Amino acid sequence: MSAGRLTLHLIAAALIVAATGMAQATCSGQLYLTFDTGNMRHAELIAEALARHQAKATFFVANEKTLRGDHALDKSWAPYWQARVAEGHAFGSHTWRHGSFRQDAGKLTQYRLMNGKTENLNADAICEEIRQPDVRFKELTDRALDPLWRAPGGHTTPLTLKAAQTCGYRHVGWAPAGFLGDELPSETYPNSLLVDRAVNNLKDGDIVMAHLGIWSRQEPFAPALDELLSRLQARGFCFATLAPDQRR
Repeated sequence: MSAGRLTLHLIAAALIVAATGMAQATCSGQLYLTFDTGNMRHAELIAEALARHQAKATFFVANEKTLRGDHALDKSWAPYWQARVAEGHAFGSHTWRHGSFRQDAGKLTQYRLMNGKTENLNADAICEEIRQPDVRFKELTDRALDPLWRAPGGHTTPLTLKAAQTCGYRHVGWAPAGFLGDELPSETYPNSLLVDRAVNNLKDGDIVMAHLGIWSRQEPFAPALDELLSRLQARGFCFATLAPDQRR
């Protein structure tokens, strides 16, 4: 590289750092963007929007079936997750099979699977259900998950929370205003309504929740993410991950 090109490169890098520093300095609030796997239909679109806005997020990963016919933690998705790791996002478990923890009965918890079948899990089995995505993610990316998890649908029980905590995972829900509604019917909850609602109601410290793809919604929410992030940044919000060293 010539001296002139090197100088221009250094100047450009310095301007980026300065601009980032100015953006950080003008933050009047902080939000925590989180995305659950879902069917991964808009995974790339969402990643591109986050990159454009220099926004970091926390991804909660489960081995869910995707629109491509594979699963979100198959080897075929390794490049996607490796890219997100390189970008500096955070990651937590969303359980392996994306089942729903329904109720405790003694030392067992009823776990309803996506196919409607139920299993009764003890504490060790609950821990394994949460830990499996961690093991697979490390195989795919050479990076372990952060010690976080989110129950599908937010459904927890005292036994599941205790078991998860014992094996090292803290549960993360979302703020009432942080439910973006990307799984609601688009006929009655169009993107414009969801964006307006989020911009008007989110406040400093809120955890925001959406998905990388939803089967049921006719008008996907992901294309509206750019507008949402722009408007939130215009309100003075910055975005942080829920990684342990960044929790408040």
